[in-house]
Amino acid sequence: MSRFFLKFQKYDRNVFMWINGRLHNRFMNFWLYYFTHLGGATSSIAVSLLIWLLAPAPWSTTGLQACIALAVSHIPVAIAKKLYPRIRPYLALPDTITFRNPLTDHSFPSGHTTAIFSVTVPFMTTEPFLLLTLLPVALIVGFSRIYLGLHYPSDVLAGATIGTLVALATVAFWT
Repeated sequence: MSRFFLKFQKYDRNVFMWINGRLHNRFMNFWLYYFTHLGGATSSIAVSLLIWLLAPAPWSTTGLQACIALAVSHIPVAIAKKLYPRIRPYLALPDTITFRNPLTDHSFPSGHTTAIFSVTVPFMTTEPFLLLTLLPVALIVGFSRIYLGLHYPSDVLAGATIGTLVALATVAFWT
């Protein structure tokens, strides 16, 4: 089992270094630095609350589901960050490219990725055509976390999984 874990860790690190090191350019630096904030607390909470409080049905119900999924999804994130205190890649790998004000807490799992998936999945289940817009947005936020040197791919995958599963469970609670 430990051999598998070591191979996975090496693969995770190599994918991180490819995304963080080889894909950088001025265009993506600009857009991903700002796009990543869609998964931050301010954006995800504000958008969910505004839709819940101001939109007509069924969108108000979906906004409430997004708020609940967002809140609940961060319980397993907080637990995982305590149980598996993984050092952020920019602190562990000397050649990592990062940007101003990088986070210093633990990297596993990605909270931004968890947030964006927990907020967007209820909308994708309410109106499946939104999948064409919201899934790329969620995936770009996750990708941006690697690109900006803040998370390994497995951190992002874990965050996407947690956010999606909690959101689907929240929506299922309504039916």
